[in-house]
Formats: sequence, C-alpha cells, structure tokens
Amino acid sequence: MTVAHADLTAAADRIDSFARKALAASAIGYAMDGFDLLILGFMLRAISAELHLTPPQAGSLVTWTLIGAVAGGILFGILSDYYGRVRVLTWTILLFAAFTGLCAFAQGYWDLLIYRSIAGLGLGGEFGIGMALVAEAWPARYRARGCTYVALGWQVGVLIAALVTPLLLPLIGWRGMFLVGLVPGLIAFAVRLYVPEPPIFLDRAKQPRAAMPLGLLVKDSATRNISLGMLILCSVQNFGYYGLMIWLPSYLATRFGYTLTQSALWTAVTVLGMAFGIFAFGHFADRVGRRPALFTFQAGAFVMVLVYSQLTDATALLIGGAIMGIFVNGMLGGYGALLSELYPTEARATAENVIFNLGRGVGGFGPFVVGALAATYSFSLAIALLATIYLLDILATAFLIPERKGVPLE
Repeated sequence: MTVAHADLTAAADRIDSFARKALAASAIGYAMDGFDLLILGFMLRAISAELHLTPPQAGSLVTWTLIGAVAGGILFGILSDYYGRVRVLTWTILLFAAFTGLCAFAQGYWDLLIYRSIAGLGLGGEFGIGMALVAEAWPARYRARGCTYVALGWQVGVLIAALVTPLLLPLIGWRGMFLVGLVPGLIAFAVRLYVPEPPIFLDRAKQPRAAMPLGLLVKDSATRNISLGMLILCSVQNFGYYGLMIWLPSYLATRFGYTLTQSALWTAVTVLGMAFGIFAFGHFADRVGRRPALFTFQAGAFVMVLVYSQLTDATALLIGGAIMGIFVNGMLGGYGALLSELYPTEARATAENVIFNLGRGVGGFGPFVVGALAATYSFSLAIALLATIYLLDILATAFLIPERKGVPLE
C-alpha cells in the first residue's frame, strides 16, 4: 500500500466533526421519542381515571400513535429523499413537539386520540431519517456502531422516563408530564440548526432521478425479497418491544404487587440491558457481519422471553429482565445500518422510514394482543407467546436478508 493510499484510507475511516454532529442530532431526537412513548405507558392508568377511558381506549392511544408514525414515516421519508435529511428532520420535530404539548390540554378521549395520532406523524420521521443521516456521515467500517448509537438515544429517553415519571407524575400529573415531554424536542431542534446535509445526498440531489423513491423498494424480485425480509424483521422487533414494554409495569404490579416505584426500577434495569445489547450489537455486527449478529440476538430473544415469563423470584426478575433486554432490543441498532446498505441514496430515507414504520404499525398491535391474551388467560402466558415471533425473525434473516458488511453506500 502506498503512503498516499494509506492516507486516503485513514481519512475515509475517520469519524469527523460532521459525523459527530449528525449522531448528536439524530440520537437526541430519537431519545425524545423513547421518552414520550414510555411516559405514556406509565400514565395510562392516570389518564384513564381522569378521562374515564376503558382499557381498549387506553391501549388505542398507543396504537394510534404508532399508526400515525407509519403515515408520518412514509410521508417524511419520501420528503427527506427529495428535500434533505436535516431539513425534514426539523419539520418532524416541530410537528411532534406541538401536538405532544397539546395532549396536556385534552378534555376527553377523542381529542387526545387526535393529538396522539398527529404527534405520531412527527415521531414516524425520527428513526429513518436520523439513521440515514448517520449512515451517510459515518465511515463504512464503523457504520453499524454509528447507527447503534442513534438507537441508544431511544434507550436513554426510555431510561429517563422510567426514572423521572415516578417522581414527577404525583407532583405535576399526566398533563404536566406531556409538557415535560416538550423539552427534549426543543433541544433536538436547537442541535439540528448546526448540522449540514451529508455530501453524498447533495451529490445525488444534483443528478436526475431514475424512479420515485417508493418504486425503488420493489424495483425487481431481489429487492422485493429484501424489502419483505426487512419488513418482517422490523415488525417482529416492534411487536416484541411494545408488547413487552407497554405492559411490563402493569405485569409487575398485577402479578407481583409492585408499586409504581418498584415497577419503574425493574423496567429501568430491563432498559439498561437493552442499551447494552444495542451497543454490543453494533460492535459485533461491524466485526462478524450483519447476519451472524442477527442470528445470535434472535435466538437469544426467543430463549429469554420464554424464560422471563416463568420467573417469580424478585432477584431473578431483575437479572432476567436485564438479560432479556439485551437480546430483545439489541437488534434495533443494526436495522439502521442494514437498511442504509440495502438501498440507494435516492431512496435511503424512504426505505428506512417506510419499512421500519410499517413494522412499527404492526408492532402497535403488540400492546393490544398482549392485553387481550392477558385478560383471557394470564400475563405470563401472553409474554411466553411473544417468544414465538422471534422464530419467524430467524427464518426471514436466513432466506431473505443478504450480508452487506463494509459495503460502500450506493
């Protein structure tokens, strides 16, 4: 290798100021999303009591937030591929923040449902556009871990929600909690003012488009298979995550008589396990490849969800929750890198947002299904049945997802 070539290689592998800014903007925005959705899970009982909601109505607030995210993901993903990552991210954050704040003034079920659904539109843009931005800003050698760090933003938001909700909810009520949810949004918006568009996007924007972004997701049989496989992976990821995390506080309170503070502690430990799993997945995938990392974590999720459903001892629940979290949510960071590598720049944000948010729409039914099974049978059986969805994950990875470790972005 010549000195000049070595210098170019070192430059290509360098994580520069732009890469760090892109990561900060995306991770903070995603933290806001995680914070909002978990405080909603903690507040459902209080909201239901004041607004006289039935259990199906309370669960539908989560479901329709995620359905809104599907629509927003499609809309803002396409707009991002036309008008820029940073610009459209700013639009999504403003929409999400405004309607999250309006939730604090809801007078009944229907106006709160409308506010949550429109806030979901903004939420839907966060994951995909942020992942596309970081994937385009970070060098190929570190791409999986860069996208992993974005996903860690969600876990930070969830962890903060788990820690502060028991302290603030009794003092300021659920309406005040929605106003608190505005703060991360304002921070994310400020950070994004200092982040430029990725050079690869600016270069492609100057070239004529061969097709609409959505069309590029199904342009041929190979691409259609990849899109189907990624849709399955994202659906399983979200269904398992929301099915567990929305009902975990209620599960602990109903089966074991835990107080809000105790449930929050156990939930926080599970979230810490998830954060470690995400961090580990990114480094693991950059070393051994995307498919081996996926297989490892999918098998671990199947085993640990099944094991967790049978635990009864307090210490075992604490340790088991952390280990379950490692595998159940560790794969999240890998999807951002994998989706970025599987689709071209002119459709990258569309692919990230459309496929992940369609999966999030499917995942929105996780709390409903778990709640229905728990009401008919038991929480422990409902959680045990969740384990089976990870077998579908393994099959989809085996037959539909190619390896893309270290490939240059198209």
